Amino acid sequence: MRVVIADDAVLLREGLVRLLSEQGHEVVAAVGDGETLVEAIVTHRPDVSIVDVRMPPSHTDEGLRAAVEARRRVPRTPILVLSQYVEVSYADDLLATVKPSGGAAGGGIGYLLKDRVAAIDEFLDAVRRVAAGGTVLDPEVVGQLLVRRRRDDPLRELTPREREVLGLMAEGRSNTAIARTLVVSDGAVEKHVRNIFTKLQLPPDEEQHRRVLAVLAYLRG
Repeated sequence: MRVVIADDAVLLREGLVRLLSEQGHEVVAAVGDGETLVEAIVTHRPDVSIVDVRMPPSHTDEGLRAAVEARRRVPRTPILVLSQYVEVSYADDLLATVKPSGGAAGGGIGYLLKDRVAAIDEFLDAVRRVAAGGTVLDPEVVGQLLVRRRRDDPLRELTPREREVLGLMAEGRSNTAIARTLVVSDGAVEKHVRNIFTKLQLPPDEEQHRRVLAVLAYLRG
């Protein structure tokens, strides 16, 4: 994959460059501010960009705002955001850039805590899934987004097990991975997924497209 990295912390940025390069990926740009990030994405059109939320000059949300601007200028460009803490409002803004009407290509969004980088295999898997158009969210981000759910929850028709399955979908897991986690058969998970689509009134369409829509409904509900 061709990758852009944006992080003002030189040690982390160079560490990511080395890690990804050792995996056979090409880092086409490694930058330390939001403006340069946008320029790099527009110029290189990478397969995925890895972006820190907080960058100069204010170290608040420059990275996220740059990511949103990059997706405006290069629609559906895959971006994996890294954050030191769970920033729920930032996660909401990032999810708002997903336009699933284009199918699986409307995803390509991830939000992970930086601690996940230490789990190298898990981190590299997240990078691959985001590059492939998936939506990957840190479990802690999912949990805090759910706390904000409104009382008129549009997902209230789901059973506890269906909510559990949808929560794992929100973390970017495949049906097979969900089955392993819940210790059930693949067929049982497929049945739950079909029920979720039906209860959320998602008509038959490309499978990955409906998964993105279901996850967005879950997180925004």
